[in-house]
Amino acid sequence: MGDNMNLLHLKYAVEVAKTKSINKAAENLYMNQPNLSRAVKELEESLGIEIFKRTTKGITITIQGEEFLNYAEKILNQVDEVENMFKTSKIKSQKFSISVPRATYISVAFSKFAGKIDQNKPMEIFYKETNSMRAINNIIHSDYKLGIIRYQKIYDDQFKILLDEKDLLSELICEFNYDIIMSRNNPLAAKSELEYDDLADYIEVAHADPYVPSMPITEIKKTEYLDSIDKRIYVFERASQYDILENVANTFMWVSPIPQSMLDKYNLIQIPCKSDKRVYKDVLIYRSNYRFTELDEAFITEICIEKRKFHN
Repeated sequence: MGDNMNLLHLKYAVEVAKTKSINKAAENLYMNQPNLSRAVKELEESLGIEIFKRTTKGITITIQGEEFLNYAEKILNQVDEVENMFKTSKIKSQKFSISVPRATYISVAFSKFAGKIDQNKPMEIFYKETNSMRAINNIIHSDYKLGIIRYQKIYDDQFKILLDEKDLLSELICEFNYDIIMSRNNPLAAKSELEYDDLADYIEVAHADPYVPSMPITEIKKTEYLDSIDKRIYVFERASQYDILENVANTFMWVSPIPQSMLDKYNLIQIPCKSDKRVYKDVLIYRSNYRFTELDEAFITEICIEKRKFHN
């Protein structure tokens, strides 16, 4: 590392990225805001890149910043592992890490899995919702052990080539068609099935980060987003999506099938779309030399249980 970069600088940058706020990060790090701002600026100057863009609306991470933060998190994790290795505690920590698509059936499976972990032993559990590229990168660069990626079946070849290049194995979890969810107060909620034309005047709640290997984002969007829809709200955080769907009656969202309990919780209804022929795949990925732990097996079991509820 250069003279101007040390582990503290990495810790500072990671905390700013996590909170998206210099003030909040400074508070969490028990330091004052000017000193943190100065340290981050020094780090950026020593690297010769801009990690964060500062706007009137807050802080966003640049593309180079995201790449740097992936490595920074990996370094900090490795330092923690070395420290933990030499601690006197003889109780082995339960470890589990996975990156997944923003899917309710997966989060339900995870919550049931988490409830069954032995709470009398130390545990380190990481569950990250993100897109397919970041799930792959998290295994390669950030020491995540498992990932679940989602893509349209028509992109099978592109993903198989990428996974082979990265020495990752894959196992199909399920194939499915997207349904549409919306508020029970939506004027379309009375229909038993929908057509594309029904949606033209409504607002789509959508993910903004689709990914397919070796394809420009403009081409991917043509297959992910309907041309007939010109009103969209892009939301990255799943709970906020439900809040919007519940409270803005003329919104809708494409989803993998959702448990009835979640629909009831947010006063939503799930309707198939007759026009939509897209088939999606959820695929488990991991390093070719990785061996599943007992926790991995337990999580996969819960995923299979939830999948069977909508996929026979």
